[in-house]
Amino acid sequence: MQTSELASDALPKRRADGVALARDLAQLAKPRITLMCVITTAGGLWMAERTGVAISHLTAFMAIFGTALIVAGANALNMYIERDSDRYMARTANRPLPTGRMAPRIALWFGVGLSVLAVPVLAFFTNPLTALLAVLANLSYVLAYTPMKARSHHSLLVGAVPGAIPPLLGWTAATGRIDAGGMVLFAILFIWQIPHFLAITLFRCEEYKRAGLFVMPNVTGPEPVKHAIVRWTMALVASTLLLVPLGIAHHGYFVIASILGAVFFGVGCVGLQRLDAAELYRWSRRLFATSIVYLVALFIAISWDPTF
Repeated sequence: MQTSELASDALPKRRADGVALARDLAQLAKPRITLMCVITTAGGLWMAERTGVAISHLTAFMAIFGTALIVAGANALNMYIERDSDRYMARTANRPLPTGRMAPRIALWFGVGLSVLAVPVLAFFTNPLTALLAVLANLSYVLAYTPMKARSHHSLLVGAVPGAIPPLLGWTAATGRIDAGGMVLFAILFIWQIPHFLAITLFRCEEYKRAGLFVMPNVTGPEPVKHAIVRWTMALVASTLLLVPLGIAHHGYFVIASILGAVFFGVGCVGLQRLDAAELYRWSRRLFATSIVYLVALFIAISWDPTF
């Protein structure tokens, strides 16, 4: 009787441990980042279809599924590599590895497993080009961007490459080629990441310093960062409008993208004023939030593309 009671008492604990492990594995995948990449991949598929390319539901699903796998795998491997520096940043200190809730080898094999699984999914159900781009994104994020963060603030430009590949994955999954339309989608995501991430570095610069990671504000001070944000935002707005002359979007999108770009650019220009530390903190957080709303609204505009 006593043995059976002990066994029954152990069942809820095992279930709780299983739920906790599943939750930690999901956290390794950085679900918000993975979701954003899935959305932009779907956007690439959608826009390629609107140019007259036919794509099956199975191919579209596998393109999105494969993208989710390769991105989640890269994120898990990033957490494995940065498990020590993550202890020094408030937004990362509670991750499974810095807290010791998970053995590093589990995160390593989880990341490797997801990354490896993604390759045949994309190669067999979409095309080899899409699989090759996915591998390039994964390796450049894990082996180039992640270690470079501890050496140079220019790692931002390196990291923006894999971050910009997901919409290109959607495009190539549908078309089987890299052309002007796909490259514009890549350019939009590449450029968007620069002001987005620079905003983060402004209000988290002390955390990055404690973690031993190089970011532009800690190298140049805030003023050059604010000017860089404005320059990159201008380039972003210009790149979004290129979809119209390419015939991928129409005049309704042009109007909406112009308005969205003007708002984003205007919020960026506010930072050019002389700001004290508290004002700089508030402005950079506002810019960060604006950048997310801007990207989501832009992709909605691309998908909707009213013809007025």
